[in-house]
Amino acid sequence: MLKKEILSAQQATTKLRNGMTIMVGGFMTVGTPEKLIDAIAHSSIKGLTVICNDAGLPGKGVGKLIENGQVSKLIASHIGLNRIAGEKMNSGEMEVDLIPQGTLAERIRSGGAGLGGVLTKTGLNTLVEEGKQKVIVNGEEFLLEEPLKADIALLKSSITDVYGNTSFNKTTANFNPVMATAGKLVFVEPDSLVEPNEVNPNLFTLPSVLIDYIVR
Repeated sequence: MLKKEILSAQQATTKLRNGMTIMVGGFMTVGTPEKLIDAIAHSSIKGLTVICNDAGLPGKGVGKLIENGQVSKLIASHIGLNRIAGEKMNSGEMEVDLIPQGTLAERIRSGGAGLGGVLTKTGLNTLVEEGKQKVIVNGEEFLLEEPLKADIALLKSSITDVYGNTSFNKTTANFNPVMATAGKLVFVEPDSLVEPNEVNPNLFTLPSVLIDYIVR
């Protein structure tokens, strides 16, 4: 097993390009890779499509990128705790695609698993169904929600070893694990970076093959 390349947050931003689609783990900035976000916020990268549970908070998490005008489109389940995101959506400065939280998670999972999408009743007979395909299964109607993928996934982990084996615990065990499967390149920012056998290997819940770079 080969050790993963370890980068600084600033070095990691050199892998990003204008107009990319990125996934960012976290739930209201809890379990969000803040060092990576800070590095992007201090870069000239713009035109990003960000897939995240939410819009973060003003001046925190993906909220920093939104406030900087680096996000052209946000795909999230809610934006209510970030007034700046709401203002940019209402002015047309930033496109926002609001998706029910469970549907968002399943669309990401579908993207990572190579599926064609997920069938759900959530959103039937509401604005959510506009422009979407409906499928009848055993006489019941469902919406077909298409998979979500990203050029880059930015994750926060509790523990990662130098090979990339990763553990998510408590506040990091939100969208991070499922996003690890749906990014072409996956960066992980661990709370603790450990050597082999420094912790019980049974603690690792994400195999090293899904991680491309470790951010110290």
